[in-house]
Amino acid sequence: MHRRQGRSGSRQRPSERVRELMRLGAERALNAPPQWLEELDEATLSPENMKVIAEDPVLAAATRRTSRANLIHWAAANVRDPGAPVAANLSAEALGIARDLVRRGINEAALNAYRTGQNAAWLRWMSIAFELTSDPDELRELLDVSARSISSFIDATIAGISAQMSAERDELTRGTTHAERREVVALILDGAPISPQVAAQRLGYKLDQLHRAAIVWSEEAGSDPGSLEGAADALARASGAQRPLTVVASVATLWVWLPGGAEPDLEQVRSATQRLPGVRIAIGSTGRGVEGFRRSHLDALDTQRMLARLGAEQHIATFDMVRLVSLVTQDTEGADQFVKHTLGDLETASPELQNTLLTFLNEGCNAARTAARLHTHRNTLLRRLLRAEELLPRPLKHNRVHVAVALEVLRWRKSVR
Repeated sequence: MHRRQGRSGSRQRPSERVRELMRLGAERALNAPPQWLEELDEATLSPENMKVIAEDPVLAAATRRTSRANLIHWAAANVRDPGAPVAANLSAEALGIARDLVRRGINEAALNAYRTGQNAAWLRWMSIAFELTSDPDELRELLDVSARSISSFIDATIAGISAQMSAERDELTRGTTHAERREVVALILDGAPISPQVAAQRLGYKLDQLHRAAIVWSEEAGSDPGSLEGAADALARASGAQRPLTVVASVATLWVWLPGGAEPDLEQVRSATQRLPGVRIAIGSTGRGVEGFRRSHLDALDTQRMLARLGAEQHIATFDMVRLVSLVTQDTEGADQFVKHTLGDLETASPELQNTLLTFLNEGCNAARTAARLHTHRNTLLRRLLRAEELLPRPLKHNRVHVAVALEVLRWRKSVR
């Protein structure tokens, strides 16, 4: 089989037949069905050492985007010039992830995600290869060329991102205000024995008071830091907080502490942030002192993670609103089974019917109050309640608490589920 010498002189150019097979396979990869991409996401984020990233909605969303971008980058390069070396994918977003990982105190071990993604993509690529040819010689060369190409591409990409992480780490250790605040906050959150007086002085924020923490973030690519800051300002105004503490946790995440612990006016926050696309806010509980500072942030973090876990569409949520649902849905599979067992056919009924029954239960099963709250006629309400009960697998009067919890879980789920 005739091959021409490669540019490096140490590797030969693939045969024209294998180049054509590479091009055909790459075209298929560029048009990968959703199932393939979901498998890639699962492989990238499911390892135990990726848990800290998988639980962070911002980092998880960015990781999914870059994993898919790597697939597209490699495939597109092989459509243009099959079998030729593929340059590293060092796009702005890929390098942005390096910045976020460093700011979260995550080291280069996180880049193993690219390896697990590579393994998942390779399994799919082998399936494509076996569909393209049954000739043993062609198949052997195709797999050999592909394996070297993918491996070299991933190696180069990881090396580039690793270098960026090193540069970001150097920049953050030059004593910038951001780095100092992030370091002090990390010590407090980790329960390190740091003096409250020293911490307060370094943060410029009093710790011996009531606090309410919040997380302001965006999962969209290219999010605007100004929008995040605007949302944080709106949250402070809505709670009457003077001089809140704001820490840049990543390019698309702010950690906020509101002094005084007052509950913000959520309608005021919604009104002020409705023109800030993609911005989301998770609000923690109220706490006092150093422990309250820490506990409130962890509650905000639980709220954020629950919204991501359920794919909730709500852009603003407080810990008090989701506390029960957060506990119930820690085991996602168990929560799904609980909802199905409890609601039966009501699980797939209209949101209007589900909301009617949930409101009725929340109003202590008082029809008059429920009708007033829903702004509907009492007879219409009673018809909806009767229909909802018909769909339940067990009588409502024997199962009110479970039904209410199951409906709360549904309320926070993404509507397409």
